[in-house]
Amino acid sequence: MSTLFISDLHLSGERENITELFIKFLDQRASDADALYILGDLFEVWPGDDMIQPDYEQSISKMKELADNGLPLFVMQGNRDFLMAEKFAEVSGATMIEDPAVIDLYGTPTLLMHGDTLCTDDVDYQKFRAMVRDPRWKEDFFAKPNEERLAMTSKYRKISKNETAKKSMDIMDVNQQTVEAVMLEQNVNQLIHGHTHRPAIHNFTVDNKNMKRIVLGDWFEQGSVLICDESGCRLKSFN
Repeated sequence: MSTLFISDLHLSGERENITELFIKFLDQRASDADALYILGDLFEVWPGDDMIQPDYEQSISKMKELADNGLPLFVMQGNRDFLMAEKFAEVSGATMIEDPAVIDLYGTPTLLMHGDTLCTDDVDYQKFRAMVRDPRWKEDFFAKPNEERLAMTSKYRKISKNETAKKSMDIMDVNQQTVEAVMLEQNVNQLIHGHTHRPAIHNFTVDNKNMKRIVLGDWFEQGSVLICDESGCRLKSFN
């Protein structure tokens, strides 16, 4: 048995092939796992639990089916779907987990994060993130008509793509000092996160302690899954 971690699927109606791949993954790989963790950006946009998009219903229904059949399913908000809340958890059967969260992964305390808060060199993004996570901003957003909320999410999505195209990859990657500080603060030697779309396993040393940072891959060209069991963790593609 194993525990599976995925992130950054960015499901949308524009990428039906990835929705089909996700459902295939749930059926063929996740159904007999010890647990499945989705660490953010499951969806490309999420304007609110009261506006679940029709394009997402098939994926959510399959998640609920597996959860009802006994699969422990955990979901963390990402930077695209940070407005997921109680109703999403109810209809999907998932348990929402905080960012950051620490779990016991086969005897190894492991820190789980989406990863965007580790990208502290991207100052403009961190300012934007602080704005949209502010309860006052959320209250104002949810008070708007549905059409206006959809227009706002579309606008922010376009701005994000344009800004990303202008930035260097280094600025959008994690800051190593931030990584080390967070891991020391959480008292863990292992971190799993997504967001940067740079799947890899990084080993480093801090204060004579062996540390490991595992980065999950995105689902743009193929599926990407981290498989962990008592022997360790390994990144695999899925198609």
